[in-house]
This record gives sequence, C-alpha cells and structure tokens, in this order.
Amino acid sequence: MISCAAARRVVGLALLSVLQLAAEVRTLTILHTNDLHSRLTPSDNHKGGFAYLATVIRHEREGCVDCILLNAGDLAQGTPVSTIYRGMPVFEIANLLGIDVGTLGNHDFDYGWQQAQNFVETAKYPIVTSNVVNGDGRILTGKPYVIVKVNGLRVGVIGAMTNSLPTLTTPALMGDWHDTPVVETVRKYAAELRPQTDLLVILGHLGPDEEKALLADGAAPVIVSGHLHSNLPMALTDGGRVMVRMRGYGEELGRLELKVETKTKSVVSWEWKKIPVDSDKVAPAADVAALVKTWEDKVTAVVDRPMGVSKRRLTHAEVKVLLEDAMRDVTGADFAYMNLGGVRDVLPEGPLQERAAWNIMPFDNRVVFGVFKGRALPEVIKEGKTIDPDKDYRLAVSDFTAANQRAAEQLNSTGLVFREDKGLLRDALIQLIRKRKVIE
Repeated sequence: MISCAAARRVVGLALLSVLQLAAEVRTLTILHTNDLHSRLTPSDNHKGGFAYLATVIRHEREGCVDCILLNAGDLAQGTPVSTIYRGMPVFEIANLLGIDVGTLGNHDFDYGWQQAQNFVETAKYPIVTSNVVNGDGRILTGKPYVIVKVNGLRVGVIGAMTNSLPTLTTPALMGDWHDTPVVETVRKYAAELRPQTDLLVILGHLGPDEEKALLADGAAPVIVSGHLHSNLPMALTDGGRVMVRMRGYGEELGRLELKVETKTKSVVSWEWKKIPVDSDKVAPAADVAALVKTWEDKVTAVVDRPMGVSKRRLTHAEVKVLLEDAMRDVTGADFAYMNLGGVRDVLPEGPLQERAAWNIMPFDNRVVFGVFKGRALPEVIKEGKTIDPDKDYRLAVSDFTAANQRAAEQLNSTGLVFREDKGLLRDALIQLIRKRKVIE
C-alpha cells in the first residue's frame, strides 16, 4: 500500500502528463510559391525558372521532417509553351517540384473550365478550391479542402478563389461555374474541418482586401496567398494569425516556420523568410531542366523569329501604349484602349524575337472595334481630347475588354457593342514592330 500523499503525487504527475500532452507544441514548415505563370526558364533578371526553383525547393527540404510545399495558383498562362499547349506542359513539369497541395488561380481558367479540370486530374498532388461551384453546387476541383499529415500534425488546407473571378475571366470560358463569397465559404468549411485537424491553413488566390478580411475573420490561423505577383514586405498578422505571399514568376520561395499548439490549434510562434531563386547562383535540377528543354524545343520554331530591335527597355505602361498603337494600326481606329493588367511583360532592349510579343500578350485576345458617337465614348477615351458628341468615332479594344467593360480598370463603360474582329492582338503587335523595325 502507498500513503495518501504518495497517491496524490502519482495522480498529480499523471494529470500533469495529460495536460502536457494536451498542450503539445509541434513544428511545421510551409514552403510556398504563387503565380509561377509558366515561366519555365529564368526571366531576363536571371531569377526564377522551374529547374532552378526545383533546386531551391529540394535544398530547403533536405533533412526537413516537418516540411510541406503549397502553391497558391496561376501555375498556367504567361509564356508561349502554355499558350500553344493550353497549359498542360506546365502542370506536367510542376509535378516534379514536389508540391503537396495547390489551388487554382484565375488564369488557370484561361483555356476554359474543362481544361482547368484537366489540370486537376493531371496534377499528382491535390488541388483544392472551396468556392468555385456550378449551378448544382458541385465544387469544380472535386474537394474544398484536404488534410495533410506531417510531423504528427493533421494540417487542413482549404482552397479559396478571389471574388474578382468574373471580371478576370472571359464569361464564355466559365460556363455554369461561378464563385461564391470567399469569406463566408471558407468560414463554413473551416468549421467543418477544425475538429478533424490540429491546424487550419487557407491556401488562397486572393485580392488584398480579401486577404485582410480572411485574416481578420479568424477562420484559420495561417493564410498562404497569391494573385498579386508582389511579395509582402513582412508577414501580415492579426490576433496571433499570420498571412504570407511571395513574388511571382518563381523568383523566390517562401519558408514559413511555425510552432503549433495542438490543444488550442493555434500558432504560438512563427518565422518567415524569402529565399531567392537566382539562376546565377544555383544549378538547375537535371530532371526538371530536361523536361523544360523538351517543351521549349517544341515552341522555338514558332516564337524565336526576329521581328525588330528595341533601343531601350519599355515598361509595362509603355507597352500598353505600344499595344494601343498596334490596335489602331490594324483597325484604322481613331482611339484604342488596352487595360494595363493585360500587359504581362516588358519589351526588352536589343534584338527582338517574336517570343517577346508572346510574353507580353500570352492570351489569345483578339482586336475588336466598333463605331460610336462621341457622346457614347468612355471618359478615359475622351480625356484631354476635343470630341464632337455627334461625330462617329472608331474605338478598338481587346475582346476581353469588350466582354468586361465595366471592370476594365479605367474604361468603366457598359453597353458598347464591338462588332468587327481584326484577329489576334499578339499578331497585331508583331506586325507593328515589323513595320517600324526599330522601337525608340
């Protein structure tokens, strides 16, 4: 027999052990990328490239028993290999990166919702998006979330899509699929998922206001975001919750190191760093480089043809003007409008290959135009000009802008009908550069 005091000590130690177990703290490391946009090879700043990104990822995963890799959408669209082959090679190559969970971005729908579902099937990792559904409420990716088990933790990852999706896609490509309110939808699935997990992570392709709204909402203690292409100078925090986002085009890899208390399912501490992907300092992963070369060789004959010379590097804003010149040139329009968000690259200095035009305009947007009375022209067109309200004017835009007039940044119009089609905007740009020969 033992004394009462000894018994109490035994019971006390047992309770302490139970409490310690209940309040166990475990580590989790989240590596993350976003907005890779099919940049298979390094940009002209020697950053990025899938083979170099793979090397950095593999280095960070060496000896890391608590690592997972997340991708926050817009894997497709942005370079000729994606445009010509409708994004599929990019997802095939991405399978070599070791992604554990991904979500879709708005540009992953640029080839239609059916192709987006093909991407989900091609990926050898789960792709989750909770708030893109059809009229029957069926989720396009098949699942709103997934549970990943790592280092003794059950990590629930919920996918989320920006509610700007309707203005960022051509309506005909979406069919019956549409977005539901992102904050409310994520909150619903977080409540469903929380009892099954030790930590919730929102993997989102989000606008800045949506990032802040989800962070403040508190549905999950961790948010990994994408869509804006720019990184956060420092992680955003709110009430112990943390949100991170990296620079696009694979120019850097995020590493978020967390300590997670399993009892409260909360983050007790975190550290975030940005790891550069510099092709001058790391060697490419051989298996990824070989597959990249296979696909790049296929497109070389199509896009690596000379078209002119640029005496200087043109910024995105200057390329917007060049595209508007191209639209006027091919249509004979009085005015042209190009949304700045549709300009996807700069024009490099020096000899120009057609590849540069493909990088600037990877979308198969077409030049359309219509004839309108001066009074009907959008304010952004009339600004700074003398316009006769009763005179007919010809206005050229892209078919994307024509389909999304009110959302097209500064155009903010509605009801304008553009009946004439003059072919691909990319071809119009190539034609203009060939005609000018030298871009000043």
